[in-house]
Amino acid sequence: MLKNISPILSPELLKILMEMGHGDEIVIGDGNFPAASIAQRLVRLDGHGVPEILDAILRLMPLDTYVDAPVALMDNGDAANRPAIWAQYEDVVRANEGDKQFELVERFAFYDRAKKAYAVIATGETAIYANVILKKGVVV
Repeated sequence: MLKNISPILSPELLKILMEMGHGDEIVIGDGNFPAASIAQRLVRLDGHGVPEILDAILRLMPLDTYVDAPVALMDNGDAANRPAIWAQYEDVVRANEGDKQFELVERFAFYDRAKKAYAVIATGETAIYANVILKKGVVV
């Protein structure tokens, strides 16, 4: 055990976060996300939801400040009915990184982008359209 590192973050995930460089992306997928068929590197955190994993990661990994939107969400295609979990993501990002822009990515474009991500985390999240991509920034 180490101090001040969330026990949610497995040794495998910590290694991946350390390996990632500036601009690399990591996907946190909900329980319906096809993580195993898409991932170059797959980490299973089935017993946890996306908001708690997002918070644990952002306590250690900075977001990219050289892009307009370092956080991408899978677009549900219905601007009038945003998934409630997105507000939780905004709160978590704001608490850890300040105000950052989010971009919405069409579902199949999101899958294509996820295939190029450094790693994919499979979660037990039951909310739909709860998938998020994070772009790693520079540690200063």
